[in-house]
Amino acid sequence: MKSSALLVSICLGAAAPFAFADGPPPAPSQEAIIAAARVTCDADIQTLCAGVQPGGGRILACLKEHKDKVSDACKMAIVKATQPPPPN
Repeated sequence: MKSSALLVSICLGAAAPFAFADGPPPAPSQEAIIAAARVTCDADIQTLCAGVQPGGGRILACLKEHKDKVSDACKMAIVKATQPPPPN
């Protein structure tokens, strides 16, 4: 019984590298990246841009206007969201 359990463990261990043979998971869509930036920047938006009407890039312009006060996480999310999507 122990030898068969050992054999199964060895086989599973040997097969593990092939589990991802199709390549890495797909990159998130640009819409998902933008949605994540909105969530990441929500506190900054509430604090720095509370009176700004959404739409037309006004929130992004407000965050840029207050760039010295925007959190580092929000800054990184904005950079990622404003980069062009990678080619397919």
